[in-house]
Amino acid sequence: MKKIGFILLGCLVVTFGVILLKHSNIVTGGTAGLALSVSYLVNLPFAIVFFLINLPFYIFSVLHMGWRFTLKTAGAVSLLSLMTAVDQFLPDFTIPMLVGSVLGGLVIGLGLTLIFMNGASLGGANILALFLQKRFNTNPGTVNFIFDFIVVISSIMVIGWVKGLCSILSIFVISKVISYFKEHIKRKTTAPAPKETYARTSTRIHVPVSD
Repeated sequence: MKKIGFILLGCLVVTFGVILLKHSNIVTGGTAGLALSVSYLVNLPFAIVFFLINLPFYIFSVLHMGWRFTLKTAGAVSLLSLMTAVDQFLPDFTIPMLVGSVLGGLVIGLGLTLIFMNGASLGGANILALFLQKRFNTNPGTVNFIFDFIVVISSIMVIGWVKGLCSILSIFVISKVISYFKEHIKRKTTAPAPKETYARTSTRIHVPVSD
């Protein structure tokens, strides 16, 4: 129950970061960034696009990360979709791109770290990053950055070079935050090795008896 509460808090923090990026008119990486780009193109709410894009990644998660992790991830994605839907009820405001990229990246990085440390993710590259860390001890921040960089570069045609560079700055900040906490994430997500049990054998002392 405690972990669910932390996942809920992590989703709330990430929601704040996504709203900051959206009102800075820039994107982030991963499925969240992809969803933002698609929402700009098709004029659909971010919440709907984000939920739909994450569906194929659940198959990989079930096969390689297990049902418990997948269910937590699906719950976190659904929560984030619902929470970010609040943005349509907020008054219209604009944040300078440079400020939004740094602050939004910092907030999203902290939120993702909190979610990772409690056995969940926000789908997409997050699942791959945690899988590779678990299997090959890779840096989840670096894996996220590579995937996010590809997403941002592919979206530059939509958002332009200036916004694209600010978006790259935001994913760089996110990756640095996650990398800073990588050892904490590893400790929290790696199951402790089972303790060896040593059977106590009774030692019989034979005392010689003289005839």
